[in-house]
Amino acid sequence: MSAVLLIDFGSTYTKLTAVDVETERLLGTASAYTTVTTDINEGLEAARRRLEEEIGHRHFDACYACSSAAGGLRMVTSGLVPELTGEAARLASLGAGAKVVGVYAFELTEDDLEEIAAAQPDIFLLVGGTDGGNTACILHNAQMLSRLRPAFPIVVAGNRTAARQCQRLLAGWEVYLCPNVMPKFGVLHIEPTQKQIREIFLSRIIQAKGLSRAQSLLSDILMPTPSAVLQAVELLAQGCEGEEGIGELVAVDVGGATTDVYSVADGMPQEMNTVYKGLPEPYAKRTVEGDIGMRYSVQGIVEAAGLSRVGALSGLTPQRVEQLTAQLRQYPDCVPAGDGELEQLDFALASCAVEEAVRRHAGTISETYTMMGRTFVQEGKNLTGVRQIVVTGGSLIHTGRTAEIAARALYDPAHPESLRPKTAEIWVDQKYILAAMGLLASRYPQTALRIMKKELRHHGYSE
Repeated sequence: MSAVLLIDFGSTYTKLTAVDVETERLLGTASAYTTVTTDINEGLEAARRRLEEEIGHRHFDACYACSSAAGGLRMVTSGLVPELTGEAARLASLGAGAKVVGVYAFELTEDDLEEIAAAQPDIFLLVGGTDGGNTACILHNAQMLSRLRPAFPIVVAGNRTAARQCQRLLAGWEVYLCPNVMPKFGVLHIEPTQKQIREIFLSRIIQAKGLSRAQSLLSDILMPTPSAVLQAVELLAQGCEGEEGIGELVAVDVGGATTDVYSVADGMPQEMNTVYKGLPEPYAKRTVEGDIGMRYSVQGIVEAAGLSRVGALSGLTPQRVEQLTAQLRQYPDCVPAGDGELEQLDFALASCAVEEAVRRHAGTISETYTMMGRTFVQEGKNLTGVRQIVVTGGSLIHTGRTAEIAARALYDPAHPESLRPKTAEIWVDQKYILAAMGLLASRYPQTALRIMKKELRHHGYSE
């Protein structure tokens, strides 16, 4: 037997997954509260004791980990044009597993500097201009950043003509130079920058988050948790040598503080009379909605969906919805536990979270008229042809209405502009293994894929 332990240091829970890579099976899972504010090892040891109770004492040949603890990987980006280099920087950051806490366009101001210092990012991504294009903006922003006290690494991934000069302007800072995230107009080249961000996370951020205290156990801390999940869903969709994937998919992770959405799909226009507007998006894309979560960000769900919508789905009066959501904000560890009203409210909140987060993630289409007649304009990804949806999160796992909630990710005739999947099979990550399988995929991709195919619970088609 060759056993591997996979650890996800989450913002709320530290989750352990044990697998046997020889027999390609899940040995067991366990979790405990993350204790990053005191000693990360306390929560880890509590989870290990629970895992031993389930599977007995085991020797692990390797141990790999990912983390979103202590706020995860917090990034700020600065570009030239919001819809172009600014958007390229945002996509690069999200795809690397970061939580983007600030996005700036054009020239930074003194007020911007104050906001950046207050945000305390783990990494700053400085971009701007295509290669051979505008250099004034990125140089100005490098000069402005140099006024701050060096407190975080800066990745420069803009106009290559200005890269070395930016590095000189930022003397005394920890600066990394990467190829331009948008070397030509409308062309994305974000993979080298994402790789650099992950390397900084490994070499520097784990110490800042206190995770180095757990390093004696680990073979490696490989990546931020969202990056591990993205790697897992890419593998699940596309497959690997010797094992087929399940095809293009959308994955939704509804958490207590945020809702993450992943899509692995081409997403380009499908009809001849449709033109594409904006930057082509990555084949494997991640977005995170920081204002949509089941507990810490519950108010964001209500504000996005509206009290009447939440009330209609839950069968509760708007006044009662307000009372209960205030209770959830005050006691974020509250679970329904047989409380009928809370169960109804959680169903409504999860439904609205999925609906809103996938709507924001998916592209849109609009109608216009030109000299050639009626034409459609697509912005973002067309996901209408995607046939697989993967969901996870406590509100979807601990309910008998999972399929109903997941179906909120689908196309809604009432909002024909939103290019969400029209019909799809529903898969549920019942044991929270996606991040673990993303970690495992770095060493054993076939094993990780086969375990996912066996362990993800199939809920049939929704349309």
